[in-house]
Amino acid sequence: MQQFKGIRNIHFIGIGGSGMIGIATILHKKGFTISGSDILKTKELDKLAMSGVAINYSHKRENVNHKDLIVLSSAIDSANVEVVSAKKKNIPIVPRAEMLSGILRGYQGIAVAGSHGKTTTTSLIAHIFNQALLSPTYVIGGKILSSEGNSRLGDGKFFIFEADESDKSFLSFYPDSSVITNIDDDHLEAYNGDIDKLKEAFIDFTDNIPFFGYVVANVDDLNTREILKKIKRRVITFGQSKKSDIVISEIKYFFDYVDFKVSINDTNKDHKLRLSLQGKHNIYNAVAAVAVAIEEGISIRTIRSALKSFSGVERRLERFNLTIKNKEVTHIDDYGHHPKEIEQVIFSLRKHFKRKKVLMIFQPHRYSRTKMLFNDFISILSMVDKLILLPIYAASEKEIKGISSNKMMQKLNELNGNDFCNLTNHKNVNSIIEEQIDKYDVVITQGAGSVSMVSKGLIEKWMR
Repeated sequence: MQQFKGIRNIHFIGIGGSGMIGIATILHKKGFTISGSDILKTKELDKLAMSGVAINYSHKRENVNHKDLIVLSSAIDSANVEVVSAKKKNIPIVPRAEMLSGILRGYQGIAVAGSHGKTTTTSLIAHIFNQALLSPTYVIGGKILSSEGNSRLGDGKFFIFEADESDKSFLSFYPDSSVITNIDDDHLEAYNGDIDKLKEAFIDFTDNIPFFGYVVANVDDLNTREILKKIKRRVITFGQSKKSDIVISEIKYFFDYVDFKVSINDTNKDHKLRLSLQGKHNIYNAVAAVAVAIEEGISIRTIRSALKSFSGVERRLERFNLTIKNKEVTHIDDYGHHPKEIEQVIFSLRKHFKRKKVLMIFQPHRYSRTKMLFNDFISILSMVDKLILLPIYAASEKEIKGISSNKMMQKLNELNGNDFCNLTNHKNVNSIIEEQIDKYDVVITQGAGSVSMVSKGLIEKWMR
């Protein structure tokens, strides 16, 4: 890699993040000497260590000795001892997004942006391109269940990756094409609480695409639709709207898949497709991927086969069959932590599981999000049959006075009955589930924080 001339030893501070692991993996495979530090030991980091990457499970000044470059996770504070030491040693420090942008040079980049659905859409594009034998390189914010991880160094010309709007880092990228899945009122702290500034950032993001590139956009999403006329590049729209370039229709829900039809307006051709995932939101994710694949010349036959064989992404409506105290239960583990994401999960379950009783274990993520969307959370969470609520996962934020899971529980029980919601902690949640499981058929662990540990505990104990 010519742009990395003179750089051999690269150290990742906060290497455990999914995006960081992906970039580290690719650079390691390209022949760089990679090391990293993190405080949390995971299976993914164990795999990375097995491949020859030096992992330190603590932050120490000496970790940056003899390094040519530091890659910094957005989760790492500037006061971190390794950051301070690197600055004293005049070692260049680059954010994760800037490093990814550097790797992107020389590839035909396809960036997937949006408030929700980025990981699944990126995974679907990568899977379709793999099935088409295009050998893409990709970095994804979650693990594709059918692969070894969330990244791959391919031999082809395409680089497929997620572009994150939450910290404005997507403005660092200059891809050849992009997808906008949707634009929602999330991560507004980076935009002074103003969704109009967020929409302007998405317009700026599309300006980074060259004149010969294109944007695939969800026309059914109101905020995305509002910016379409301001995008200066060619736009390919998709949605159920008849005005879309690719129209979705004839949606049918089954136990573990969905059938639907897409109509390609510029060819006047209809194609019936089957996606081996649940949920209407995943149909939109799939059609965004279909639009990119068609634009890049992949046959509908290959696309159809790829959608059928796609096994999903870790913690995105990931499903397990459990037997809890002799009761057969479907367990769903999902990363969604915004009210609209949770609403889509519940909608999917109602469509696929019909009249089954649903027990949800939910952990709010960030005090700021809980405060901003408090009433939306209450409205959406009231849609399940029973809720177990965990304390708010702060995600490095300071506590906001008056905002708590206890306040959410009080409001939910006031609206739905005194026993609708229980507030507990990780230690006691499994016993509550076991006590009440006779009443429920589906158990969901929902959220972006440590609630995933509840799911792991259930699987380890009750997987059949």
